[in-house]
Amino acid sequence: MAASKEPHVLTGTPVPLKGIARVAARQMTLAWEAPAFHLAVEVDMTTALTVKSVHPGATVTDLLVAVCAQALAEHPALNAHYSADGITTFEEINIGIAVSTPGGLTVPNIHGAGALGIGGIAEVRREVVERARGRKLGMGDVTGGTFTISNLGMFGIDRFDAIINVPQVAILAVGTTSQRYVWRNDSAQWLPIAEITLTCDHRAVDGATGAAFLARVRELLEGPIQAA
Repeated sequence: MAASKEPHVLTGTPVPLKGIARVAARQMTLAWEAPAFHLAVEVDMTTALTVKSVHPGATVTDLLVAVCAQALAEHPALNAHYSADGITTFEEINIGIAVSTPGGLTVPNIHGAGALGIGGIAEVRREVVERARGRKLGMGDVTGGTFTISNLGMFGIDRFDAIINVPQVAILAVGTTSQRYVWRNDSAQWLPIAEITLTCDHRAVDGATGAAFLARVRELLEGPIQAA
């Protein structure tokens, strides 16, 4: 077959960025400018997987929100925003949860998560996710976030590094829970293990601070589930 002297011109279907997709693209460009670092730990999810027995209707995501809210209260450096003018920390803890919708990825916030308890978080989470998938989110739902959780465990993803939701300074990525043969408590045993990865903006958070926060999240996930 003789070589063609003419350039090969591709024809395709252009899909313009609009709405959520356009905003997300702009945010990702800004996030890429942040000097980020990643910290990861394995978590024994034995207790976490029983959350429904303590709070019917709650999910592991709801427990993650509650646990992160408590850890953020103890490590406020991660409950913050970064700007060229400095770092602003907040007493109010508003945790965003990444939700896949027909219009693209969006991050509605659970405002005041630290004061809601697992049951209250579950109720609010159901409402905002329903609005997100029905394209009925208001500006109040998607603004004012101070920290974000991206949980891809339900899609079978073992581990991943999430991109910071600027101007926030950290985001937690949660992988799938799978049975692993590990050495715990002086014996080898099968346990449900999940990998969680914290991405931090190094302009606002140092490694020791991020590590202390992540260790606390693991401790809370492996500890008893609060009934209230």
